[in-house]
Amino acid sequence: MPLIRLSASVLVFVMLIVPALADDRLREVIDDPDRPVPHSARDDQRNPFETLQFFGLQPEMTVVELSPSGGWYTEILGPYLKDDGQLIAAHWNMDGDNVPDFYIRIRGQFEERIADSDRFGNIEIVAFDPPELTWLGEPGSADMVLTFRNVHGYKRAGTFGDVLDGAHAVLKPGGVLGVVGHRLPEDREQDPEARSGYVHQSWVVAMAESHGFRLDASAEINANPRDTADHPSGVWSLPPGLREGEETADHFRAIGESDRFTLRFVKR
Repeated sequence: MPLIRLSASVLVFVMLIVPALADDRLREVIDDPDRPVPHSARDDQRNPFETLQFFGLQPEMTVVELSPSGGWYTEILGPYLKDDGQLIAAHWNMDGDNVPDFYIRIRGQFEERIADSDRFGNIEIVAFDPPELTWLGEPGSADMVLTFRNVHGYKRAGTFGDVLDGAHAVLKPGGVLGVVGHRLPEDREQDPEARSGYVHQSWVVAMAESHGFRLDASAEINANPRDTADHPSGVWSLPPGLREGEETADHFRAIGESDRFTLRFVKR
């Protein structure tokens, strides 16, 4: 077979066009009318296109999504990765005698939705229940691990270190850990159990860096300066939760969703 040599101009064209095509594909998936309306209605506040671009998502990657719950980001990641990549959903463990009804209902809805293989491809589900269950795949097999609005739960359970160890183990050298979380102002005292849903960005960075990651970049893509982070029911006072009820709903809608940090770490 003859050796094919690319001129400098052709090589530059290829290097530019491949990311552009990936970005076009991501935009196409986000704009797909088959996404549930309650999901797409949140795009202007969750900024999925900019967030996933920042993390460096590409369609041929193996990606682990931690704790996807109802699958807001799965609705984007699954279709985007289905042809050339692989999505692994690290979801709630359903084994045992005391599985909460909420877990059973939400995971059941999640599995029913992603059963549409024409749309989502073959998403692999692994049971994720740190500290006991943190295996996310063969060591060094994933390009990216993502978690969205979950850090407060890991902090409350005291398992964030275990989560980070699981992510570190499954990632390839240089693989990316992307984290979006509700941000507590640094001058505000941190509740050890993060019952408000807010956590210090500095704590997340320190934890990740103590578990084999390096902070590569941070972004204000999901920042919201209107959020004072002192609401009666914490982040759940804000949309989409609106836990205080209809009497105050307009007030909290005007604030919008929580102020969030967006952090990209690299496995050392």
